[in-house]
Amino acid sequence: MASEIYVGAKYRYNPTVFSASPCRGNFYGDGLFAHFLFVAMDLQELLDKTVSGLGFELVDVEQSPRGRVLRIFIDKADKLGGIDVEDCALVSNQLSRVLAVENIDYDQLEISSPGLDRVLRKPSDFERFVGSEINLRLRLPMNGRRNFNGVLQHVQDGKIGLVIDTGEVELELSNVDKARLVPKFDK
Repeated sequence: MASEIYVGAKYRYNPTVFSASPCRGNFYGDGLFAHFLFVAMDLQELLDKTVSGLGFELVDVEQSPRGRVLRIFIDKADKLGGIDVEDCALVSNQLSRVLAVENIDYDQLEISSPGLDRVLRKPSDFERFVGSEINLRLRLPMNGRRNFNGVLQHVQDGKIGLVIDTGEVELELSNVDKARLVPKFDK
């Protein structure tokens, strides 16, 4: 009788706790005793759960081409002054432990605030920054144009309203390839 063991970054080992002795444990389907379960979990989901569990928002994740550098961008909407060094250290310490337990191999872990030119990915990001100037690029051109720069007016029914130099346009959120805030510097 052969049993398969799945390994790789896509699977996470989750030991089950038995109060009874192994001979009285749980048997599943094929009659094999279950000592552990493998739960599929990708890196993005693992990072999101960990960061949100600490009270922060996972804004973006960047990986170097070989996956040796993990660059994590975090934010906390209700915190005045934005993310500081202590926040980054807290998230870094927790993620280092989680990634070690999950056996995710990397050389360098970088935790940072999203910066003034924050990336916008989720519908909630666009809703949060209504009234702000943004720069975005579409996947497929609209009227021969892929790049837009304007003030975000609204987010509704999977579309965003943007006031640009030639008037107002409505763009499909699903067609947005990249979107960033345009930084404003006080004089």
